[in-house]
Amino acid sequence: MVAPLSPGRTFEPMTALQIGAHVGQADPVSEAKARDADLVQFFLGDPQDWKAPVVPELGDTAGLDLYVHAPYIVNVASGNNKIRIPSRKILGQHAEAAAGIGAKGLIVHGGHVSKGDDLAMGIDNWVKTFERMTNPLPILIENTAGGDNALARRFDALARLWDAVGSYDDVGFCLDTCHAHAGGEDLLDIVDRVKAITGRIDLVHCNDSRDAFDSGADRHANVGSGQIDPELLVAVVAAAGAPVVCETPGGAEGQSADIAYLREHLRT
Repeated sequence: MVAPLSPGRTFEPMTALQIGAHVGQADPVSEAKARDADLVQFFLGDPQDWKAPVVPELGDTAGLDLYVHAPYIVNVASGNNKIRIPSRKILGQHAEAAAGIGAKGLIVHGGHVSKGDDLAMGIDNWVKTFERMTNPLPILIENTAGGDNALARRFDALARLWDAVGSYDDVGFCLDTCHAHAGGEDLLDIVDRVKAITGRIDLVHCNDSRDAFDSGADRHANVGSGQIDPELLVAVVAAAGAPVVCETPGGAEGQSADIAYLREHLRT
């Protein structure tokens, strides 16, 4: 049975959730088929580079939902002009490119400010980003695992951020289970707590964690091979009721097993 997330609360079995994986960008459609995936997430370039996005030849995407992950280096919260300004530029470029291929959303990390800087500055920088950007598709801000100065690791900071940006058009939320666990946020009641802040969960990154609770380490593991109870991962997915991406290791074999596990246990 799917484990309850809080005492006395249970969830109906779910069978219709779309589940897929993060794959390489060279041929994401073929990679999705190799995993029997309903959806696929990929980068449009080097995640550690400032270069403009490059759209791969996708072929037939019928029946397959697409999601694009923005480069990891994007940090529009930064007080450093040499980081913040190119972050805004490349975020806009990736949003346009992702919309151009019909992606359902562009996922971007919440970012951080430097040690000694007030989180309010980072939040204001996010506001300025959305004031200057017309979102051509949903921009899904993702919670992160590490950093004492992060805007989306601790949920008290996330609440402050959401108060400022949650009302902008096409701003949504992506919940990463590994990031939450490693970031020190208990998964037991996490869906309720996220929705109390954001009112929504648009996508779930269902990842086990190689490291301990509140470690701050962003290292994903396959379902059942890390530090998180796999029944709890299933319960989070069931409660969220949003499309699911497995950003787990092991290539097609490892991710196919994770997808199959979720499908099987969501039907139990």
